[in-house]
Amino acid sequence: MATLLQPEKVLYLVRGEKKIRVPLSQLYFCRYCSELRSLECVSHEVDSHFCPSCLENMPSAEAKLKKNRCANCFDCPCCMHTLSTRATNIPAPLPDDPTKTTMKKAYYLACGFCRWTSRDVGMADKSVASGGWQEPENPHTQRINKLIEYYQQLAQREKLERDRKKMARRRPFMPQAFSQHTIHVVEKYGLGTRLQRQRSGAPISALYGLSLKEGEDQKEITIEPAQALDEVEPLPEDYYTRPVNLPEVTTLRQRLLQPDFQPAGASQLHPRHKHLLMKRSLRCRKCEHNLSKPEFNPTSIKFKIQLVAVSYIPEVRIMSIPNLRHMKESQVLLTLTNPVENITHVSLYTCEEEDQDDINSTAKVLVPSKELVLAGKDAAAEYDELAEPQGFQDDPDVVAFRKSNKIGFFIKVIPQQEEGDVTVAFKLRHDFRNLAAPIRPTEEGETTAEAIWLTHHVELSLGPLAT
Repeated sequence: MATLLQPEKVLYLVRGEKKIRVPLSQLYFCRYCSELRSLECVSHEVDSHFCPSCLENMPSAEAKLKKNRCANCFDCPCCMHTLSTRATNIPAPLPDDPTKTTMKKAYYLACGFCRWTSRDVGMADKSVASGGWQEPENPHTQRINKLIEYYQQLAQREKLERDRKKMARRRPFMPQAFSQHTIHVVEKYGLGTRLQRQRSGAPISALYGLSLKEGEDQKEITIEPAQALDEVEPLPEDYYTRPVNLPEVTTLRQRLLQPDFQPAGASQLHPRHKHLLMKRSLRCRKCEHNLSKPEFNPTSIKFKIQLVAVSYIPEVRIMSIPNLRHMKESQVLLTLTNPVENITHVSLYTCEEEDQDDINSTAKVLVPSKELVLAGKDAAAEYDELAEPQGFQDDPDVVAFRKSNKIGFFIKVIPQQEEGDVTVAFKLRHDFRNLAAPIRPTEEGETTAEAIWLTHHVELSLGPLAT
């Protein structure tokens, strides 16, 4: 159960840009580099945006335009659960005879968890179930938009300046006449378009100091700095003496979820559009192959590519731990599972004294000297209790049991510290047949993939010493 309930008990070392110790269930395996990859050493790419409530899918440009929020779904401002549309009947006067009334359908938003409704803050009911709801206007909208335009222009100007300096360093020295002739050829034969395609996002006019828009003067955006106030509005006289009514005061989380208003009272809370979620792909930074790529449809939970490490690397789990005592040898039972369909050979080695990876060990470990042979994974016989065991010659002092593609084996641990948790580390070496590599045919006409040997650094947290 170390993978499901206590993943931090068994850690595998990932040698990426920096060394990270992560559970195997949270790692990916690049079949092309034959190395483990964590979320810290892969490239994250956004595939699509979707609403988790209505599952509406939209491209990245549309999601950016809508500020990454769904237009039809709302979150409760009190408990952040999804709001639902409720229908009710209200009396309404007849258009022909105002003295008479009739029942009319009305719709409002309600939370099924905390019972908050849009009527609590004075939002008017609607006559249709779908459509835009009344939203408060931010008094600082114009100021915010002007600041965004100003900093976008500033970022564009800095980018053009960097590109101009970069091209000036790359351009070799040449006479002035030859330089003017080269610029004329670039403009005449349309080479500028090709250069612009190679450098996406930078116009060719920026290389020669021209304006951002040809034939137009760029509009200069200026902002005025905010002026400091000499006098601050005084607090009410009963601010410190009046009793606080907690149901009418918003929490810090409720205020920060609405940063444009930051309501101080519960009567100022308004529903917020639900945030969009995204499906992302993970790509290896070394070989640029995809490690994980989900289906585009938001209703699908399947993956086109999903190279999780538990599907390729033998998994070590802790099965039973005896009472560990200082400088006394104890026998720990571990399990080793083979996730692939072919037979895997595993060898265990202790870490050397000058091993730079072994920095957390607090005990000596004695691992089996014999090679462990794991049967291939068989989906049909995995849960078959009556399946006949295969003919493996196992040493009973090393292998405790064997079941399908999993074995239980013993290691001996000698704690070296008088207090604290016991941590041991060892090297796990196994063979792996890379199906993504080109397959070479044998003399008999069969095609087999070449076996490569991989070594992983594994750390086990065995808990505290026995008292």
